[in-house]
Amino acid sequence: MNNEEYPVDDLQNSMEKVIEQQHYKDFDKWIKNFSLNLIDIWNESSAHELNPNYNSSLKNNVKSAIVIGKGPSVKKHKHLELLANSDYDGAIICTDGMLPRVLEYGITPDKFPNFYVVTIDPDTSTHQWYDKDIVNKFGKKITGIFSIVSNPLTVIRARESGIKIHWIHPLFDYDEGIKSFNYISGQIVRAKNHERGLPAIQTGGNVGTSCWFVGWKILQCTKIALIGINHGWEEDDPWDIITSHNNMISTKNIDKNNSSFNKLFEKIYNPEFNCYFIFDPLFRFYSNALREFISRSPDWLTTINATEGGSIFGNRIICKKFSEFLNLNP
Repeated sequence: MNNEEYPVDDLQNSMEKVIEQQHYKDFDKWIKNFSLNLIDIWNESSAHELNPNYNSSLKNNVKSAIVIGKGPSVKKHKHLELLANSDYDGAIICTDGMLPRVLEYGITPDKFPNFYVVTIDPDTSTHQWYDKDIVNKFGKKITGIFSIVSNPLTVIRARESGIKIHWIHPLFDYDEGIKSFNYISGQIVRAKNHERGLPAIQTGGNVGTSCWFVGWKILQCTKIALIGINHGWEEDDPWDIITSHNNMISTKNIDKNNSSFNKLFEKIYNPEFNCYFIFDPLFRFYSNALREFISRSPDWLTTINATEGGSIFGNRIICKKFSEFLNLNP
């Protein structure tokens, strides 16, 4: 694709349309996955069982959680090593893509018994994160939180490893009212065993934001720290990787010195950690959503960006080094 075929001045609007379309590109997959999961959804646990407001049998429920994402800051600042060697006693909420890596670093449910993994994405690619020997080793001690549209093969594999499945609704089209997939699937779930339905969370389009919601809405934690939730690129990341994120649009031959390109892939200063990051349209969408959710969260919830970089800073967000957070939670 060259500039004549795809005018760079139109790039911003085109990218926004792609992101909007991406939200619904998997609609058929959502329906198929939900249909194949339905019997298990009816017969397995609701994530309500993990919420102390719904389950009075929960004792000593944790008030602090760490969400672990795949962002580059995890490796850059050796956050997994810090956590593995700490005495942190709160919940670990792991994105599915980080599960094997986290376990391999010694962050296991043996040391951190309040250990959760979250899967939201309907794609088959999520299967690989559970198809590991180390997941088999610790699966029986891991609590799984899965969306009703998770890939069935992924759910089966997680179940085979010993992970106990707890189901949730991902909210994405509830504003459509009674014709929405969320409303229709919710009514179907309530038809058997789950009379009060399943808990529903916003996803922000990604599992990292979903994990933050799990910490707040499901586990009722009052303090949530984020590591690996960058929602932005490092300033020295290769441009061919940045511009091809999630296969939105090829920008290989577009002039990177053009003002429209620089606005689309903006380099921004993070004053909290004295560093720069680069947005692409998808990360901007993720970041704006999470920051808005945090700004609207209740006063009793404290969100801490311990990523030491990235784009998550602003209203209602406390930024500090991960080592400082761990020292405050011996």
